[in-house]
Amino acid sequence: MTSTDPTGSTDHSDPDAHSIRVRAQELAPVLGDLDGNLRTIETAVRDAVTDGVQLLVLPELATSGYYLGSPEAARAVALPSDASVFTEWALLLPEDAVVVVGFCELDGEEIRNSALVLGASGVLGVYRKVHLWDEEQSVFVAGRETQPVVETPLGRLGVLVCYDLEFPEVPRGLALRGADLLVVPTNWPLVERPEGERAPEVVQAMAAARASAIPIVCCDRSGTEAGNPWTEGTTIIPADGWPVGGKDARGRVDATVRIDRGATRIGPRNDVLADRRPELYGAVTGKGSSLG
Repeated sequence: MTSTDPTGSTDHSDPDAHSIRVRAQELAPVLGDLDGNLRTIETAVRDAVTDGVQLLVLPELATSGYYLGSPEAARAVALPSDASVFTEWALLLPEDAVVVVGFCELDGEEIRNSALVLGASGVLGVYRKVHLWDEEQSVFVAGRETQPVVETPLGRLGVLVCYDLEFPEVPRGLALRGADLLVVPTNWPLVERPEGERAPEVVQAMAAARASAIPIVCCDRSGTEAGNPWTEGTTIIPADGWPVGGKDARGRVDATVRIDRGATRIGPRNDVLADRRPELYGAVTGKGSSLG
């Protein structure tokens, strides 16, 4: 981000700033059809590689579908994070490409709603969703570790899943821990909104991106599952908070996104992270509040 002060132009860009080609692709997983869903994901990966995409983000629970109903149904389609199929997908990737995909994970004896970060060298990181939404609580075991910042060839990716984004502390915390870009595999059930307005989840993502001056890539799913329609709210949001890219007929949103650690500087005297006063935010930090 570049700003101008009264005495001249000041460029706050990080010298290592760079742009990457990003795709968020909506899929319509078939509930319980593990083999079919894996083929669909592989096709998306192959197409992204062919098109020169560097970061591909796919939906939450893309391997299994969402409304699994019970731990037993989830277990039947769960995969461990070291499943051979992930190695097979990694072999398709060039050195500068990364895939983020939501999957139903078999984590020992527990079933998780997880997200996998995959590079050419294999699995770079796994995140187990901490904030479970509604019926998820009867199917999955919540994660026990905070959202990770994963080192990748493209930069440091902060990983969160769907409902996590509705807690402002999560994207802010990832930004404070050095994430360059946030990735959000999601399944957003369609909810009512005023005519002409964006989906509320997209509004929240836009606000989070602008508040911490960090790009956010949200990948929703498409279609209807078990009679429940999806928002199809896939959105790529640069650090200024305004969505870019348009969705094509295959549910793909493509955009070039700039990674710039200097983007937090929004003026000659202001920085959205450095200007924080955490000693006054006791209600958020849990350390007591001095705000009246």
